Amino acid sequence: MAKEGRQGPRASVWLADEGRRGGRRGGQPTGQPSGLDRERITEATVRLLDAEGLAKFSMRRLATELGVTAMSVYWYVDTKDELLELAVDAVFGELRTPDPETGGDWRGQLRTLARENRTLLVRHPWLSQLTGTYLNIGPHSLAFSRAVQGVMRRSGLPTHRLTGAISTVFQFVYGYGTIEGHLLARAAATGKSPDDYFQESMSAVAESPDTAVDVIEESRALMAARGGDTVAEMLDRDFEFALDLLVAGIEAMVERG
Repeated sequence: MAKEGRQGPRASVWLADEGRRGGRRGGQPTGQPSGLDRERITEATVRLLDAEGLAKFSMRRLATELGVTAMSVYWYVDTKDELLELAVDAVFGELRTPDPETGGDWRGQLRTLARENRTLLVRHPWLSQLTGTYLNIGPHSLAFSRAVQGVMRRSGLPTHRLTGAISTVFQFVYGYGTIEGHLLARAAATGKSPDDYFQESMSAVAESPDTAVDVIEESRALMAARGGDTVAEMLDRDFEFALDLLVAGIEAMVERG
């Protein structure tokens, strides 16, 4: 049986022929339920990661979920790493990307891509850790990258500045979506709504004897000024304003020539 770790020099499941073909071996393992394939295994992996998190995920747990033996899963992937790569690319397939043939305003399309990416990171909190672990060169990941590059090219920035602009926007999105996902996960773990969790956390900090009162008061004033009756509204408002700043910065650099 293959072990649950990266073996040999292979850097990605997508660099292997079986990864590009979408399967490792033909046929069906003897004595196992029919209908099992790489797509079904990947879908179950995503469900488990969403429900239980990355730390609890294992090939044995996945096999139990599918009602098969672990050996049956290894018929389709060599390692757990390969399966996690497949899961990452599968969720990137949820992203809606603009059609490059339609043209359109690059600003609106860049905002759409950023919002889609943020939503994906919040919907799948495990994703942020794995996107920093693997190469992300699966078909859905590359489709998203092509869409981002196509939109950014229409901004008017010179070619040698495009990667810097893309990094500025999407590393911000990555950080924002990751922190937001963690916040919502912590609230869910306590059985509280995000709003209740936030209010109770702020009250607990304010009542701590080690808390600097002036810092807390300043924080309260800042949060009141930004507006929003709920945590979701506050997060959305800050995200949208940050996007405005980033787009304005790109426009300023284009005007500089």
